[in-house]
Amino acid sequence: MGLAEVLGVGPGVTSVIGSGGKTTLLAALARELPGTVVLTTTTHILPFGGMPLVTSADADDVRAALAGSRIVCVGAQGEKNGKLAAPELGIERLAALADHVLVEADGARLLPLKAHAAWEPVVPACSARTVLVLGASGLGRPVRDVVHRPDVFCKLAGCAPEDYATPELVARAANAEALADVALVNQADVAPEAARELSVLLAVPACVGSLRAGTLGAP
Repeated sequence: MGLAEVLGVGPGVTSVIGSGGKTTLLAALARELPGTVVLTTTTHILPFGGMPLVTSADADDVRAALAGSRIVCVGAQGEKNGKLAAPELGIERLAALADHVLVEADGARLLPLKAHAAWEPVVPACSARTVLVLGASGLGRPVRDVVHRPDVFCKLAGCAPEDYATPELVARAANAEALADVALVNQADVAPEAARELSVLLAVPACVGSLRAGTLGAP
């Protein structure tokens, strides 16, 4: 069973949020899904390598890129760090041009876990599926060291920054936010038992695996 089937990713727009493997998941889904795929963001991402990059707001440029390559990265030229911003063309317009649009809808500053500020995630209204990624490498370590926006996390989970990010606390925060349709507990090769425990405690269907190792279990 592939990633798309396990996570229920079909045609149209899919948003990926959370931390601990979003970019890796997006790239893996793009390779697996049939038909044409646009990889993009509603916030900021680094361009994906090995594929055409379209930064204009011209739909014909996207069409031309997809005619030459099944997978295309689309975004507006960012102002710093070489990152792309949300495409000027808009997510709905991109969805009319490609079979699949995969959206990275928040950032986590490379930390394995995160909580969301009031303005996050930026999930398009046309998104048919929202996948929450959680990095198991953060489990069993102090919240302040492994969670992006630890202050928000602590309010949601009822803990202190120096407390350890247990499966119970991470699930409590994620369940309180209730932002996704399905979850992927990634990096299970690092902490398999804790990853499985977290998946059971989540309020949405959750699969456990390691994108790096190429393993994934159905919810």
